[in-house]
Amino acid sequence: MRVTGRQDPVGRIIHFVHQSLDGFIAGPNGEFDWPAMGPELSAYTGELTAGDTVFLYGRKVWDLMSGFWPNAERYSRDPHDLAFAPVWRETPKVVVSRTLAGRDLGWNTTVVSENVAAELTALAEAGKTLVLFGGAELAAHLGAHGAIDDYHVVVHPVLLGGGAPAFRPAEHRTELETVETRTFDGRSVLLRHRVVREA
Repeated sequence: MRVTGRQDPVGRIIHFVHQSLDGFIAGPNGEFDWPAMGPELSAYTGELTAGDTVFLYGRKVWDLMSGFWPNAERYSRDPHDLAFAPVWRETPKVVVSRTLAGRDLGWNTTVVSENVAAELTALAEAGKTLVLFGGAELAAHLGAHGAIDDYHVVVHPVLLGGGAPAFRPAEHRTELETVETRTFDGRSVLLRHRVVREA
């Protein structure tokens, strides 16, 4: 077991990711048109992001999110999109990026560009729940620093055959405890794990 220095955090850092059965978060051409957000999965997302939550993004995922959610009602009539759009606009957000440092991104968004793991860990220890959406590179960085507390992986029934992998190779093994498995809408499967921390 690995000692991380983060014992019983008040808040948490959660890596929430949608992936294909063959382990990709985007297809060979960056496609993200395959996750099916049925009523049960949509409700779970709402539960996960409720309360004193901060949405956490790397720059690439931020570009996708900020290009859609501010005006989602113009592009979609999907019930999940219509319900989540106002939540997205209101919720505090943190973007990890050096290229965006010093810019005002709007939408209640802060940019963190230095001492990333320490800055985000401090937010969690102050009682915030940070939900990292996708972002394999940022997840790998935080995982290497022992900053992630929970992994919520939703596996969708599709084989993309290539693309962006959900997880990057890690420098060390991380022991996990299986907290929950659940099927949503008779289609996708949640695998929820918590990082095991040595007392």
